[in-house]
Amino acid sequence: MSAASVERPHSERPLIAEANRLMDRNPGYRVEIIGGLILMTPPPDGPHAFALTDLMIPFIAAGLHGDETKILQGVGLWLPTGTEDYAIPDLVVVDADLVDHLVENNCYDPVAFRLVLEVTSTNWKADLKTKVAAYAEAKIPVYVIVDRKHQRLHVLTDPAGSEYGGHRIHSPGESVTLPDSIGAKVTVDVDAILRAGRSQQVSD
Repeated sequence: MSAASVERPHSERPLIAEANRLMDRNPGYRVEIIGGLILMTPPPDGPHAFALTDLMIPFIAAGLHGDETKILQGVGLWLPTGTEDYAIPDLVVVDADLVDHLVENNCYDPVAFRLVLEVTSTNWKADLKTKVAAYAEAKIPVYVIVDRKHQRLHVLTDPAGSEYGGHRIHSPGESVTLPDSIGAKVTVDVDAILRAGRSQQVSD
């Protein structure tokens, strides 16, 4: 079990202070720190939101938003990749006692996360590369990527070091059943999710 640390003054956290200033100046942007670098993501387009909502349906239908686990969007995940590193995944499956695992800056200990999911935007390389290493280092058991750029769905499992031992890529026409470790059987229709997220902007 992890212990929640005392929130430090922002003067001792210069990157977090800058990230928070950027969020204040750019409403709607997602600001993260990974590997000691600040990443800014523009506000998502409509199809990005469509895909996220459609993805929540099978998770909720499987009973994952209940007494033992919760399905949430936009929750901060504290990362072990740097002294101020954190990410804000699009969608997560977390233990229901998430609030007991607060670290700082509204971010929570990775031990409470069973799955993280990203729907790619114009910064798709970060989701496919930078975040793979960060989430593996954090020992997130399952990382799912809805790759709108290449019209594929990635399921990564078995984190070890900065990599995932399992990496399966699924194409339209397939149905994917996610690992039982998330707490219930969840099957995703790859074609339906990719169609929901299709946008002209993903080719940028």
